[in-house]
Amino acid sequence: MWFKRDLLDSWTKQRTLSSRILVGVRQCGKSSFLRAVAPPDARILELDDLQTREMARRDPALLLESRAPITIIDEAQYAPALFPEIKKRIDRFRAERAADSAHLERREPVFWLSGSNRTLLDREVKESLAGRVSYWSLHPLSVRELVRAFPALNLSEIFLRGGWPELYLDRTLSPLRFLNDYIVSFVEKDIVLSAGIQKTAAFQAFLGLLAARTAQMANFSEMGAQCGSETTTVQDWFGVLERNQIAMRLPPFATNLSKRLVKSPKLYILDAGLAARLQGWSEAEPLIRSPAIGALFETLVLGELARARDHLGLDSRLSYWRTRDGEEIDFIVEGPNQKRVALEAKFAVQNVAAFRLSNDFTKSVGPLAAAAVVTFGGARRQLSAWCEQIPIAELGEFLVEIFG
Repeated sequence: MWFKRDLLDSWTKQRTLSSRILVGVRQCGKSSFLRAVAPPDARILELDDLQTREMARRDPALLLESRAPITIIDEAQYAPALFPEIKKRIDRFRAERAADSAHLERREPVFWLSGSNRTLLDREVKESLAGRVSYWSLHPLSVRELVRAFPALNLSEIFLRGGWPELYLDRTLSPLRFLNDYIVSFVEKDIVLSAGIQKTAAFQAFLGLLAARTAQMANFSEMGAQCGSETTTVQDWFGVLERNQIAMRLPPFATNLSKRLVKSPKLYILDAGLAARLQGWSEAEPLIRSPAIGALFETLVLGELARARDHLGLDSRLSYWRTRDGEEIDFIVEGPNQKRVALEAKFAVQNVAAFRLSNDFTKSVGPLAAAAVVTFGGARRQLSAWCEQIPIAELGEFLVEIFG
């Protein structure tokens, strides 16, 4: 499999077959991934197919009747009647095994579910499958994956194509048309309908405002005023986008040792290509010369950090550090035992210098395991005794070295 190798490693490390839910936005590669990791005799149910969906509604027990070792249910949120039936089968097996040791050698029924609409999916899982399945997250392609698959790739393409596999597999596809259709069909229709959002025009305006402010501190009251909605409403809208892995909230680093730190999160669109399209960009050259490129590159780095965390199975927490006086470090990555890494995002290749760590930073964050300037390109090299330059394509490897 040419992509998703990072998640593949994490997925196969969990040797016991267990029921799992793979969540991720549409077109990020969930179906391809599950088909690649499933055994040849797995059964696959595609709920995008209307006939299968109707059978799931009418007779879920019959649809799930199978001797296959694994049943894969694609876009499971479209058939809520399946969830109680899956629960019934898992619970019945566990009760039989607990009551009779003869069942110890039998294998629990295994279901691998995928879903792109977390709003609908969470509702069913909380009611039926809590404690019976584990969640796994899949994002669009990382820079690391793209560079490994396409060594000659011009990285500036990522700002137009994002991490969407289809745009790299089929070069005849127009990124402009693909992302426009994606925004309309998934973000503005599927998510809006499932979340019960009534003010669709205001929500569309909010999307544009959010993209224009990617990598900036949250100001929901200002965005609400500009799109004609209450502050609490736009906060709820952001929560919907966050649950569905379209956007992400980066919390400020929290400590009791300094009252000078800001308390507002920063907001990001999780895919830099989607953010650029929502901002209105259609060509790479004008974009990379514009003032917008700094925030979009920071968005790209944030996306890479989220992918490293979720695909590589890193036990890490992400935050940023900023004082009320405006001193800021873009990212703090914190692993087990308070092992911390400080990262600055810089859209550059050469002429990169180590950043300064103030007394306030040292006092509030404490000792660092490593520090690095993440750049668009260039080579990995030491900038000072304590700080490296890390090209974004090597960021995942750098984090694995530190957090394991």
